[in-house]
Amino acid sequence: MKEVSQLVLARKPKQCNFIEHRDTKVVYRKYASLYFVAGIGLDDNELLTLEIIHRYVEVLDRFFGNVCELDLIFQFQKAYYILDEMIMAGELQEASKKTVLRVIAQQDETEAVENSERGWGDL
Repeated sequence: MKEVSQLVLARKPKQCNFIEHRDTKVVYRKYASLYFVAGIGLDDNELLTLEIIHRYVEVLDRFFGNVCELDLIFQFQKAYYILDEMIMAGELQEASKKTVLRVIAQQDETEAVENSERGWGDL
């Protein structure tokens, strides 16, 4: 992980977003100060992976209202929920931003109801 981070951070903005590292292709994209990195097989499609990363960031932006590093640090479980709704077993399962956001909103409602039943209030 440290090696890949160093490789990605050392690249210039005009360079390609793909790196071959050992037996894996590393695909990354930078949004403001955030880097999103995915490791894929050598035979997998890099452009499709870039599109999935972009779609993920779009959903994060809609959910958090202009996602930033603090959103991902303090609400990482929401970021994982969104990723889980979009990707299953390494394959894109849901491309619709509206559908993903609707499911996440339903999860939030269910969680709020369960917390209120337990007397935990808004956690």
